[in-house]
Amino acid sequence: MTQIEENKPEVKDTPLVPIEKVVSLSKRRGFVFPNSEIYGGVAGIYDFGPLGVEMRNNIRRYWWWSMVQNHDNVVGIEGATITHPRVWEASGHVENFVDRLVDCKKCKRRFRTDHLEPENLEQHKCPVCGGELTSEPRVFNLLMETYLGVVEGDRMKTYLRGEACQNIYLDYDNVVKSSRVQVPFGICQIGKAYRNEVTPGNFLFRQREFEQWDLQFFVHPSEMDKWYEYWKNFRFEWYKGIVNHKDRLRFREHGSDELAHYAKKAFDVEYKTVLGWQEWEGVHWRQDWDLSRHSEYSGQDLSYTDPLTKERYIPWIVETSGGVDRTFLNLLLDAYEEEPDPNGKEPRTVLHLHPWLAPVKVAVLPLQKNKEELVSSARSIHENLRRYMVSQYDDVANIGRRYRRQDEIGTPFCVTVDFQTLDDQTVTVRERDGMTQIRLPISELTMYLLDRVTWK
Repeated sequence: MTQIEENKPEVKDTPLVPIEKVVSLSKRRGFVFPNSEIYGGVAGIYDFGPLGVEMRNNIRRYWWWSMVQNHDNVVGIEGATITHPRVWEASGHVENFVDRLVDCKKCKRRFRTDHLEPENLEQHKCPVCGGELTSEPRVFNLLMETYLGVVEGDRMKTYLRGEACQNIYLDYDNVVKSSRVQVPFGICQIGKAYRNEVTPGNFLFRQREFEQWDLQFFVHPSEMDKWYEYWKNFRFEWYKGIVNHKDRLRFREHGSDELAHYAKKAFDVEYKTVLGWQEWEGVHWRQDWDLSRHSEYSGQDLSYTDPLTKERYIPWIVETSGGVDRTFLNLLLDAYEEEPDPNGKEPRTVLHLHPWLAPVKVAVLPLQKNKEELVSSARSIHENLRRYMVSQYDDVANIGRRYRRQDEIGTPFCVTVDFQTLDDQTVTVRERDGMTQIRLPISELTMYLLDRVTWK
């Protein structure tokens, strides 16, 4: 059991959440906004609001803490989003990073051929309206082009990176020479990637601009199996630790017809939502293909010399590659619940996010906002707590409505300052999932919350 699982509340099984519910909540409460909305928006590109950026930062930090800080043999980099164009020739993206699409002549919809049923392709029949599909697929490269230079005619065409991991291969030799790392070791990165998706959709699931996290772990070929199994199991347990519904998480092994030519095996961590079983992260057997290709195309020797045995070889690579945005979306879908009110009133909407990942850790609420002593005490508590965690002060509406607002954004704890506080310097701490309450001295409050909302 991982540390995060030990601290995560039990949540009862709930139905699969319609994605429209999460889209509505995301905009209404400031998690996610459509990009350039006042101009009509840009399909497949989103901005993250005040709560969204806090939650994303928590997700990133927990991944970095788990992967880099807690592994002595893993280091991190942060690479640029624009690289030399030869990088994408070496990686195979210029030639092979394509979607094959057909169009319906009747409804004008466009479909990826790999997403169509065989009978639709064979009969050239649209799965939506039954109209005729174009017989010959058109090929679209997913790389986004850009140009470097200011003089027309002398500008160099290059690309926004189609995947973040290429920077790791490009910096591999520099990391080896500048750090004390020795094989086996890993390099991690979190960064933006861009794909000119012709058919983006399903909210954050398929975007044109998104953020990836990658580990490339460099090993001796003889130890590839051992380290592949280690990281495969580690990443699955990591995801188990951050979801409520573990039965919706599984591994899917790639079939022989899906494997890259250099891969012995590949597994996807998949999660079941209303969209079905969808890839969350891939664990890939990359062998020495990437370093060999970049060595060939750049003319630089990217082999490694063992300091003890003096054996010289190109390391093999275990890759784990997932998405910050996809993790963000899956956590919202996993955490969202509408609980019926026993009195027949409006359902209680709650996000059962783990306290470690919730955007706001605590809300401080004076029982009444027109009582100066209560407000002064509540603000003092809030100002102290915000030095250690994200805290909100709220005195608008009755206490029940304020609890509901915090439940809806996943705030794990609410601290209520009432008249008893003025007598004995204690407060009520209310927990989100069970709605249980305890009385606690103000002097013990900070440590009580830190013990529950920060990873350790």
